[in-house]
Amino acid sequence: MQASAPRGSWVRPAALRRVNRPHLLVPLATATMEPSTSAPTVASSTQFLRKHMLKLAAYTPIEPFEVLSARYGRKPEEIIKLDANENPYGPPPEVRQALGSMPFPHIYPDPETRALRQALSKMHNIPMEHLLVGCGADELIDLLMRCVLEPGDKIVDCPPTFTMYVFDADVNDARVVTVPRLEGFRLDVEGIRRAVAEHKPKVVFLTSPNNPDGSMISESDLLAILDLPVLVVLDEAYIEFSSESSRMHWVTNRHNLVVLRTFSKSAALAGLRVGYGAFPLEMIEYLWRAKQPYNVSVAAEVAACAALTNMEYLDTVRNALVSERERLYTRLKEITFLEPYPSHANFILAKVTGGKDAKAVKDALASQHGIMVRHYAKKELSGYIRVSVGRPEHTDKLIEALKQL
Repeated sequence: MQASAPRGSWVRPAALRRVNRPHLLVPLATATMEPSTSAPTVASSTQFLRKHMLKLAAYTPIEPFEVLSARYGRKPEEIIKLDANENPYGPPPEVRQALGSMPFPHIYPDPETRALRQALSKMHNIPMEHLLVGCGADELIDLLMRCVLEPGDKIVDCPPTFTMYVFDADVNDARVVTVPRLEGFRLDVEGIRRAVAEHKPKVVFLTSPNNPDGSMISESDLLAILDLPVLVVLDEAYIEFSSESSRMHWVTNRHNLVVLRTFSKSAALAGLRVGYGAFPLEMIEYLWRAKQPYNVSVAAEVAACAALTNMEYLDTVRNALVSERERLYTRLKEITFLEPYPSHANFILAKVTGGKDAKAVKDALASQHGIMVRHYAKKELSGYIRVSVGRPEHTDKLIEALKQL
């Protein structure tokens, strides 16, 4: 039986008050202010920062073509980027056409992204009132935390997984309760249940398919977690590459479920930053109040709408990437020092064995062959590399390079 929640119960109390607070008015000085000759009272500008920010570890993003080109002395087109799960085929041709003919780039964008939300509503068969669009799903993760978490509130994280959840929790001065995944990267549902009972977190973040291993959350596991008294955020950034259907429509009759999606992967709009989410109606009202008014640019909305006009192209590219993923998995198994994991996403995680160092493998591929793959410094993944699915020629060059190491 689903855990019930009163209206707005997941939202920070301060966000529930629809009050226009008067600004403090300071009267103008009636005499000329002379500059002070005393010693400055401000020793450092850091004294104005929130205390927890002084300990914040920066997020480590993927580097762009220009930086990689300068570092490795290769032209951008000579670099094979298999480190950020980007779509190597690019967006539908309609996207470039739409971007080249935008009628009003000098006018602020629609703060409600109506055209895109209407298109998404039709595609997902979900009322557009449940939908909110952001500057990438990353913005929505941060927005959700700012609206839901008080300083000191807790979230549940299930590593290894997408590290943005912990980063945004740290930014918002939240505490992270860690429930590590089991062998084979399976979700520890009983561990999550114990963590919720003991630590009383507000939010559990789940990813399906999971990044970095590509595993899926079963329906029974998701239902078990949804029965807990906690807000469940399900990140479906890679769902298009799996054989499973999205759970977005579940949001219409569940008070404690949020589902996030992105245009970065299947639609190849990573550079334009378009993400969206389905939220319970009683919650989304407060997210609308808190979000930046013009958070999605005209170009981003135009591109996303154009991409949705050619679903045949998106399906063709998705099928090509799924087919190449299976071929990549088979070819990686040929490498004696790699143990790849089956994946439902557009990437494959591989354990580096045979006495080889995973970071050294990553560095050698980059410096000697101009091939970028992902390596993680975190202990639980330090012995692995993650390889994005590229075009067939990218797979062939990667395997050839690996055999030379």
